Amino acid sequence: MNRYLVFQLYGPLASWGEQAVGKARHSATHPSRSAMLGLLAAALGIKRPDTVTDQQEVEKFEALHMLLADSVGIGIKVISSGSLLKDYQTTQVPPHNKKAKHLYTRRDELLEEKLGTILSNREYRQDAFYHVAIWSKGKDEKFSLETLLQALQKPVFTPYLGRKSCPPALPFNPVIVKTESLKSALDQYSDSIREKESVAEYLGQGGQMQYFWETCPHSGMLENFRTPRYDESISRLRWQFRAREEFTLLDE
Repeated sequence: MNRYLVFQLYGPLASWGEQAVGKARHSATHPSRSAMLGLLAAALGIKRPDTVTDQQEVEKFEALHMLLADSVGIGIKVISSGSLLKDYQTTQVPPHNKKAKHLYTRRDELLEEKLGTILSNREYRQDAFYHVAIWSKGKDEKFSLETLLQALQKPVFTPYLGRKSCPPALPFNPVIVKTESLKSALDQYSDSIREKESVAEYLGQGGQMQYFWETCPHSGMLENFRTPRYDESISRLRWQFRAREEFTLLDE
């Protein structure tokens, strides 16, 4: 038997960032590994290393982020991927000037003459609903499933669904289950929640379920296909990521 920490994610808006190219900020239909690690880190109270100035603190939090990434595996069941929302944004910016040394704040930028405009598009998922399963890779007991469960019950920092403007709208309701496989853990949790909640029905659950997971010897699933995702963090400080293989099952 294997142990899993399973919890739910729901919000009126979520944004699961893909590779940013040009002025478009796309969202995937399901959470990325880096987004889930960020959510767990926030719940645990691990600060982002790029938000502190003391070098020892930078190194400390960078090491904790990397340790967390090495300690857990992640699988996701998409109950509802929601609908797509596009946000069209305009931002005033000063002209590029290599000699300008005085633009320290946004107010300084707006005082410049001949302001230009940057156009961008951001994507969000509306009313998306997911079940997430975490398993321990056994590399460090610092981030045990029990520790993560307690953090999700009482987060240190405010968690969000991809962006700070996307708070969760339901409690995570984390539980630890023992089952033979990742799929059975996700399905068991779905059955238990369905007895108490009507969110899935309200969102129009039905038809094809989607499962996404990383390499897992006890997945209990045979994938329909594999895709590369560039969301495996190699430096939280420098925002550097590498590709990993993601497995996908489309199940009735």
